[in-house]
Amino acid sequence: MTRSPSRLYRLLAAFGLLASPIIAAAALQPFAGSGSEPVPPWRVVGLPRQAEPVTGFSIVALEGRRALRVAAQASYGNLVHPLRLASSPVHLAWDWRVDRSNAAADLRRRDSDDSALKVCTLWDMPLRHVPFFERQLLRLARSRSNEPLPSATVCYVWDSKLPRDTELVSPYTARLRYLVLRGAGDPLQHWTHERRDIAADFLRLFGTETDRLPPLVGVAVGADADNTRMRSLGHLADLRFEP
Repeated sequence: MTRSPSRLYRLLAAFGLLASPIIAAAALQPFAGSGSEPVPPWRVVGLPRQAEPVTGFSIVALEGRRALRVAAQASYGNLVHPLRLASSPVHLAWDWRVDRSNAAADLRRRDSDDSALKVCTLWDMPLRHVPFFERQLLRLARSRSNEPLPSATVCYVWDSKLPRDTELVSPYTARLRYLVLRGAGDPLQHWTHERRDIAADFLRLFGTETDRLPPLVGVAVGADADNTRMRSLGHLADLRFEP
């Protein structure tokens, strides 16, 4: 039987703010320093009391550029960059590729809710806009984490089954919503550029709850294969804000 963490734990981990202390930066910093590990304020975050391996994040040379290698093997994990911004940036841009997809993953199901590569924006939407049940769960999550967890997360996903532009709500929590940017038919082992209007995407996915853009409090990169017990491999480079 597939092991699934509780909804509360998934809520906590999805927002990537379990480790403490949080040091929020005023700008999005590069992944790489001089070594092979991502540098602060980037940090790896897993599930509470996680029994599975943590997804691997390392800096590698790939086709003449420094890239973040994201390797999942029956694992779960996010690489998180907390933010403290005076105003939200307009666009988030990056290059990415999936080198090994997870054919068993299906974001529509709890027992196979895995992804080979995702980039997420974390938002601090006022609690008064969050539906009652989710609001209570979020309050409980915040009491367990001792940190001000974001109340909404948008994840851009490279998926192996779903077509581009598919919108999904996480089967674990409505505080996490997916937008598939690359899907069935997109080539593997090939760099692809993305540039997203993150404000428009937030309102597209959470516009039924609010018509105002809340503060952006973090960016995360992740991959997981803990539900399917499979493997995946992806790379990401040049993640940055643009006007």
